[in-house]
Amino acid sequence: DEAVAQSAVPTLKVMRLQAGILGTPSAGALFSSNQLLSSNLLLPDSFGVIHVGETFSAYLGVLNSSSELPVRGLSMVAQLQTPSRRILLPTALDARNNNNSSLREVAPGEGVDALISRRLEEVGQHILRVEVSYDSGGAKTLRKFYRFNVTNPLQITSQSVTRSGDATCLVSINVENIMEKQGVTGGAVAISSIGFDAADGLSAMEINVEDESDESNDPVQNITQRQSAVELYDSTVILHPGDSYQYLFSVTAESEAAALRGIACGDELGKAVVVFQKTMGELGKIYSSPVMCPPTSFLKEDGTQNSKFVINASGLSVDVAAASAQRSSSSGRGNGSLDEVLPVTVEPIDPPSTMRLSVPEKISLLVVNHSSETMNLQIQLRLSRMSGVVVCGPSFVTLGSVPPSGGSCTIDFRLVALVAGLFSVSGCFIVDLTTGMEVEQPVLFDVFAKLPADGNEEEEKKDSLL
Repeated sequence: DEAVAQSAVPTLKVMRLQAGILGTPSAGALFSSNQLLSSNLLLPDSFGVIHVGETFSAYLGVLNSSSELPVRGLSMVAQLQTPSRRILLPTALDARNNNNSSLREVAPGEGVDALISRRLEEVGQHILRVEVSYDSGGAKTLRKFYRFNVTNPLQITSQSVTRSGDATCLVSINVENIMEKQGVTGGAVAISSIGFDAADGLSAMEINVEDESDESNDPVQNITQRQSAVELYDSTVILHPGDSYQYLFSVTAESEAAALRGIACGDELGKAVVVFQKTMGELGKIYSSPVMCPPTSFLKEDGTQNSKFVINASGLSVDVAAASAQRSSSSGRGNGSLDEVLPVTVEPIDPPSTMRLSVPEKISLLVVNHSSETMNLQIQLRLSRMSGVVVCGPSFVTLGSVPPSGGSCTIDFRLVALVAGLFSVSGCFIVDLTTGMEVEQPVLFDVFAKLPADGNEEEEKKDSLL
């Protein structure tokens, strides 16, 4: 009975499954014709260089080197310890994963094996922990630990985020090959694809400058215009160590709720996702850190208003509404939030980018009350604060009572350009007729005033006055 209970001690072998590496033959070395390829393709002598986004795969083998005794009650558990957590890697040799829950027995001179794989998502030191259990007059274990470092092959940063309206942001993404900076041996990286994983309620679209006029819907013509290998290589983004490439995405509110609310300061826009391939075709996927919607530059660092800031297409009114909602939920006051500095906002509705000299043009303005109280408002366009483009006709309009918490109204003014050039339309004030409080508005929009076409000046003036 004692002999039956005895078990051989298993031998554990672990090998990472990876592509070979390109080796450089030494000077003066002579190779036969059948060795020219194999001499340049080398098998890695260690776990090699491992990058974030790659899939880590390993071969686990358990051998019974005994010629007499079997290995009884064999079970193996594999875990991957990352800098932040420990992940169980399922294997066919884990008794907990077998449907019959039976332990394996390995005959003398034979072996069993299993494959494990996991996509790496963190930078830093990782530990592959392998534990083999067997029964030899009692439960016994054999543990081995394999340490390896995971580095970042690419650095993905958002170079700039520009707000384009209340519900759109333009995001510039920069992708750089940083293997050389980290002291990691690595070559060029080919960018297979890049996208932007937008947050819930938002959608993203890449903006490129490719000429779409050359594209054809004729399949016969497309076959004859297929790219050659050289053209395909030239059209692929290949980043050598230290190289970088920039991409531009337009992130827009897609759902009805998101479009109604707009994109406010501090909202998460999403993450950039890059699929890359290394020298031997190893595929990887890497994500950037979350990209956030930036604040408006309405206030300077000293707390004063930025007179050069252009409110049109800046999302300022959305930020004010979000600040007002946040302050209402927290019941906070006196903290200098944006809605307290600017309780009422005025923004133009589809303002013109150009105006004809001396030709009046109607401008519609949207007035929104972000405060928690009804306000008796009057809007004023003060001529002393306007330059180049001034108000034509009544310079103030009494709006009456405007409801709180997003109550709004629209009002029309006529503006006229006195001289040609690029001007900022400013001088807009909101006055609370009950308290006498004045709220100076930022620059409404920029406009280019140009000379009218010859012979059409009188007709344009008549049409604008009708």
